[in-house]
Amino acid sequence: MPFDISKRVSAFETLIFSELVKYKKKKQAEGKDMIDLSIGSPDQPAPPFIINELAKNIQDPKQYGYTLTGTDEFHKAVSHYYKNRFNVQLDPDAEALLLMGSQDGIIHLPLVFCDPGDYILVPDPGYTAYDSGILLAEARKYTMPLKRENGFLPDIEAIPAEIAKQTKMMILNFPGNPVPALADKVFYEKVVAFAKQYDILVVHDFAYCELVFDGQKAVSFLEAEGAKDVGVEFNSLSKSFNMAGMRIGYMTGNSDVIAALAKLKSNMDYGVFLPIQKAAVKALTDGEAFLQEHARAYERRRDVLVQGLREIGWHVDSPPATMFVWAKIPEGWTSLSFVYELMDKAGVVVTPGNAFGEHGEGYVRIAMVQDEMTLKKSVERIKKSGLIHTAAKPSCS
Repeated sequence: MPFDISKRVSAFETLIFSELVKYKKKKQAEGKDMIDLSIGSPDQPAPPFIINELAKNIQDPKQYGYTLTGTDEFHKAVSHYYKNRFNVQLDPDAEALLLMGSQDGIIHLPLVFCDPGDYILVPDPGYTAYDSGILLAEARKYTMPLKRENGFLPDIEAIPAEIAKQTKMMILNFPGNPVPALADKVFYEKVVAFAKQYDILVVHDFAYCELVFDGQKAVSFLEAEGAKDVGVEFNSLSKSFNMAGMRIGYMTGNSDVIAALAKLKSNMDYGVFLPIQKAAVKALTDGEAFLQEHARAYERRRDVLVQGLREIGWHVDSPPATMFVWAKIPEGWTSLSFVYELMDKAGVVVTPGNAFGEHGEGYVRIAMVQDEMTLKKSVERIKKSGLIHTAAKPSCS
């Protein structure tokens, strides 16, 4: 018998990632070799010192019960990491919360603080999970365009007062996905002042904080004076330590916000497998040397990819951080038509920029999730495809 789907779930659309995977498999079935640079999933395993810690604890039969929450050891490790990396002091008992990956919290937090019709400010282009949380809470989205002329930072002053007065949350993401921009403390101080003026909860997605290049360092939102009064920061071990499949992350910052999300989670899940928590503790306390080399590895990939694309005539910006290149496409294409043409003629899969919002049109996101030799191969395929040097095509969807 047929079953009606709720209006809430019916509002969800099939993400472009699923469509790209489907088309990639079609091309592979036809015998075409495909290089996938679309999904931001680390291609390397977690380092040996983390795997060894996980393997050791998996052998202990006493560690297979429910954890319910984050362990004291895990919360202290988060506090240690923030003090060591960002000079931010956290109360491990009240200002840190274990999550099943940062996306767990990002999607569920609007359910805690937003009623139907409330506004949530989001970056555009922005990570697709932000929209998912908004839909679940039946809130309304107000986009903050990320434009090149503003350094891909949102123009806080451009947000209308009548919107700000109805806003419950503002979501930020620096270093960003898909736009790999960095923000400084001055920008965050403006955000804090704005949030205090309009009683807005600031939510900062900091998942790419360790993939920063050229001797720079990411600034935590919590470094800004008064940040804990108005906001929280989500972080993850997925990208920093190649622990994506282990699904472990955390939220830090305002203790009242943390307590509220913890209340919701107590009704939803039973915690993260204890050996994974112990592996995360090891990563956060002993991982500094790995983090430095990990960032350098992505920096080398960036240099290979950006230099290679520029040499064939595609003059893309060199990202200061993350595992992504945010590339403006040649004139005459839509983002989606260019992506499909790349798959057809070059066997290279990237993500259309408009998948992340209307202001992403005219760009593609290229994920540096292959080794240097494969990235060079991708560039060579794009060169041979003729797409960069061919005459402009009429725009189509």
